[in-house]
Amino acid sequence: MPTASLNIYVLLDNLEAAIRQQIVARNLQNPLLIGIHSGGAWVAKQIHQRLQIKEPLGLLDITFYRDDFSQIGMHPKVKTSQLPPHLEGRDIILIDDVFYTGRTIRAALNEIFDYGRPNQVVLAVLIERNGRQIPLQPDCYGVRIELPAPQRIKLIGPDPLGIEIQSPQGVAA
Repeated sequence: MPTASLNIYVLLDNLEAAIRQQIVARNLQNPLLIGIHSGGAWVAKQIHQRLQIKEPLGLLDITFYRDDFSQIGMHPKVKTSQLPPHLEGRDIILIDDVFYTGRTIRAALNEIFDYGRPNQVVLAVLIERNGRQIPLQPDCYGVRIELPAPQRIKLIGPDPLGIEIQSPQGVAA
């Protein structure tokens, strides 16, 4: 999909519609919306407002839950996760900006389960791209795209939100 067709507002509209369908189909009761820092938190803030969810927005920083922590080292801007103290039995909508390998979501689920066992978790992402390494997949997405492995998708924000496809030197975008 060409970069020009990655209109952030269209993707947010698509994601919102898909989440609304999941809320009905899975009978989510008073769902807690959780965004993964930082791009997922930006998307979650937009979706939280659009869905008019009364419960405060939850935020996750999965830095210490990553399986590549020893390879990438300490992230310079570690943020505090902001979640209710108990997630036991709650319906959760987990939001991230880009679903790629699945490792970020695995780390987020590990942290969520440290707070308690939710009733169910709906995974919603703005962009799902090829490259899955872990057997997870989103329930909802704004768009699904195919990119060559060296290319990356970066959400720019938070205000205004934008999308950028980055290519290493010598690789055409």
